[in-house]
Formats: sequence, structure tokens, C-alpha cells
Amino acid sequence: MKRSEGVRPALAALAACSVGGAICFLLHTPLPWMTGSLVTMAALKFGGLRVAAPRGGREVGQILIATALGLYFTPPVAREVLGRWELLVVAAVFATVLAYVGAWMISSWSDTDRTTALFASVPGGATEMMHLGERFGAKADRIAVAQSLRILIVVVSVPVVITWWGAHGTDDYVAVTVPFDARGLAALLACTAAGGLALWFVGSPNPFMLGALIVAIGLTLAEVQWSSVPTPIVNAAQVLLGCNLGSRFERAFVREAPRFVMVVVASIVAGIVISAMFAGGLAWLSGLPVATMVLATAPGGIAEMCITAKVLQLGVPLVTAAHVTRVIILVTTTGPLFRLLRRLRGRQWPG
Repeated sequence: MKRSEGVRPALAALAACSVGGAICFLLHTPLPWMTGSLVTMAALKFGGLRVAAPRGGREVGQILIATALGLYFTPPVAREVLGRWELLVVAAVFATVLAYVGAWMISSWSDTDRTTALFASVPGGATEMMHLGERFGAKADRIAVAQSLRILIVVVSVPVVITWWGAHGTDDYVAVTVPFDARGLAALLACTAAGGLALWFVGSPNPFMLGALIVAIGLTLAEVQWSSVPTPIVNAAQVLLGCNLGSRFERAFVREAPRFVMVVVASIVAGIVISAMFAGGLAWLSGLPVATMVLATAPGGIAEMCITAKVLQLGVPLVTAAHVTRVIILVTTTGPLFRLLRRLRGRQWPG
């Protein structure tokens, strides 16, 4: 295949996703650039058109978004977030319990084995759960379908409900107010990209998001203020993420296993409702805004939920910290916990 033949589908996808994001922006829909590009790409893939997400687009988008999020973590904000560490751990443990509820629904109501159902339900990163599930004999294709549907449904529904609720623009946290400087931004992005590459090299889960975020937070805590991240760059990052997420959807999803897809959708919707109820309880106990806790406990991807918090101005540092904590705990404990449960069940867990 000629190089141009591989580039054209990616360029076509980016152009279409940018148009979709712009249309949603003009219509004033919540999280327009991500949802618009996601829905556009998914529609093109379902329509059988020859489009593809650009290679490395997701990683670049994560680095850009993580850099923008890191600017919120000034020393006073970091101290406040760390002061709520119990809340972050409780939210992560809740995500583990919710994953097993979803796994029970999928394995009981479809022809899916319990191992696949579990790793399809854990909101710890789509790629990480797919690779981890394969080690235990799970079906990687079904895990990929379920994880992609989870992110799609959460990204499309949660911001809409929160906006309809009227909880927009109430964040007391603000990012570091530094004038834009091209050289400073280049240096900042070089450092955060290096952090992402470092974690990727050592095999860390979600490396480009976490690595870039760690570096950006570190620089902000050290009061290194090189540049802000302009809104157009954040919007471009959303388009890259939405394009990548939408590219995972094919007609085969519904055609090959319709019952599995329907049950997965039902489990995701149930998970969103249960998470919202749990968030309401945490908000009541902690005195934090309900909308912020809904985003902190929503079973979406870390990049998607954190950028939602940024766009809607709802507790960005707390939401970011909650999802980082969740990913770390789920990725490090899912495998050992699964082994323990399988041993307790006399190795009959796959069933």
C-alpha cells in the first residue's frame, strides 16, 4: 500500500470529525468537539466508509489534555485534593464493586463467560483490560466492544444530563493564569510528552495520560509557569480523542452478537444510574457539589471525564484525582482479585 493511500483515510476522518465538532459547537451541545467528532466517526464506520483514526492521535490528544489539566494543580489546590484522599479511595473501591455487578448482568443475561464479562465491565482503561483479560482466557474482541460502548455512552449522556441539570460554570478552581507563549508551550509539551514516553517505556497503564499529567502537575506545583494551553489546542485534542473512540465501532458489533451488545448497553446504563446515586450520597457526606461527584464517579475514561469537568468547569482537580486513583487501583488489583476469587470458587469462575 502506498503511503498516501494510508494517509487519506485518516485525513478524511479528521476533516469529517472536525466538521462534526464544529456543528455541535454551533448548536451549543455539551462537550461539542469530542461528542461531535465521536458520533461523526462512529456513523462513518457504521456506514462502511473508508476512514481511519490517525496513528498516534489518541496519544497526542491525551498529552495535550493532561497538560491542560495539570495547570489546575497549584500548591493550595493540591493540598485540598490530598485532604480528601479517603473520598478518592472510596470512589475507586465503589468502581470495583460496580464492575462486578456489571459482570454479573452480562454473564447472566447473555452467552458470555464470566471471565470475559468481568474484564468487559471494569472501567480501568479499555486497552489495559483487554490485554489483562487475554491473560486469563477472556475474549478480547468482546472486551473491546464493551469498553468502547461504555466510553461512548458515558461521554454522550453524562455531559448532556449535567448541562440540562444546569450545573455548568460553577467551578471554584481555575488553571494557572499564564499568558500564552509559543516557546513556553513548546517546552511544556516537550516535557509532558517525555513523561508519557517514559511511562510507556516501562509498560505503565494509560502511560501518555498519566505520564503527561504527572509532569504537568509537578511543574505547576514547582510554580514553573511557561505558558497556558490555548482553547483551540484543547479543542483539537478533543477531536483526536473523539475520532479514535468512534473508529472502534463497526457493523459487526451488532450483527455478530446482538444480545451481547444489548446486555452490555443495559449494564452500562444501570452503572451510570447507580454511580449517580452513589455520587449523591458522597456529595451529601462531603459537602461537595453533586455534579462534581457525578463526574468523579462516572464509569467513563479518564481523559474523557476529566476534559468534561474542564469544559463544564466542575471540580477539575478533584475529578482528575478521582479518575487517576480509580485507574491505578483497578489496574493493579483486578488481576490479583480475580485470581483470588477464582481460587475460592474452585477454579470454576470462567463457567
